[in-house]
Amino acid sequence: MFEAVEGLAAEHADVEQRLAEPETHADQRLAKRLNQRYAELSAIVRTWHEWQQLGDDAEAARELAGEDASFADEAEAIEERRTAVAERLRHLLVPRDPSDAKDAILELKSGEGGEESALFAGDLLRMYTRHGEQRGWSLEILDATASDLGGYKSVTVAVKAKGTPEPGEAPYALLKFEGGVHRVQRVPVTESQGRVHTSAAGVLVLPEAEQVDVEVDENDLRVDVFRSSGPGGQSVNTTDSAVRITHLPTGIVVSCQNEKSQLQNKESALRILRARLLAAAEEEAMAEASEARKSQVRTVDRSERIRTYNYPENRISDHRTGYKAYNLDAVLDGDLGPVIDSCVQADLAARLEALES
Repeated sequence: MFEAVEGLAAEHADVEQRLAEPETHADQRLAKRLNQRYAELSAIVRTWHEWQQLGDDAEAARELAGEDASFADEAEAIEERRTAVAERLRHLLVPRDPSDAKDAILELKSGEGGEESALFAGDLLRMYTRHGEQRGWSLEILDATASDLGGYKSVTVAVKAKGTPEPGEAPYALLKFEGGVHRVQRVPVTESQGRVHTSAAGVLVLPEAEQVDVEVDENDLRVDVFRSSGPGGQSVNTTDSAVRITHLPTGIVVSCQNEKSQLQNKESALRILRARLLAAAEEEAMAEASEARKSQVRTVDRSERIRTYNYPENRISDHRTGYKAYNLDAVLDGDLGPVIDSCVQADLAARLEALES
């Protein structure tokens, strides 16, 4: 049982040795990748050693039970703990999405519902910001187009973890389940009759790509600059600081106007472009990645939703997992953990079933 762990333990020792070498840390990207892999392997090796130790303890207790019957109960209790540890180890050995250790880029867009949808997109951004703060993540707005009433027609955010997260705890590993259409049912601020309306906002989640992940040839880019629009400081509408980048081979277009500096807007646009190119490459290379992306609905249609936020009933419902709770106010204030966990567990169960079938 768990014969494969021996090979992973050898890899763990090799990665540990490489991390101890000064030349490794001269290349920050290499050091980051090795640290991520070391964290993944450490969790597996640590759990494997615990499972082995419990096996030795159970055997010792059974031997002592021949002299003292009370050790028989202890042996049984140890075996129960060992079974639980074995299940945890099985979960750790399930092949993960290669992007699970990455930071994330969230794209939120208003959909049906006009101004109300834009306000809801703003509520979702606040929810993700609060949840990120609870997890110790940092969030950076790369680009935003505000609506007249203070919501967002579109907003793109980079979510970064501090240090090297434990396996399954990085931003993309958790937030990827947020991709899709989010439906809201509430009385809009623009509604004078007090009627409940339904509108929707779309969320797309991408793993943030390092430069080493995606090579972007400057010759493949068309960079256009234009004048920023919307609310802002003195430079808005007076300088050509906004940047639009077109990736000619794929036709992907990214524009950013959030910063006053043209250089900063270009760098933000390149970050988004690299993330989109990485996602596109993974779609082509991996059937699993393709299936995962298909679940992130591209069109913001109220009928194609992953989750419903019902304000009158204070209810949150995830339509993929069947999760339902009546604490919508807490969820919108950042308590998103149980909702995401229902998706993580459903995904893990599907992966285990695929391995065993």
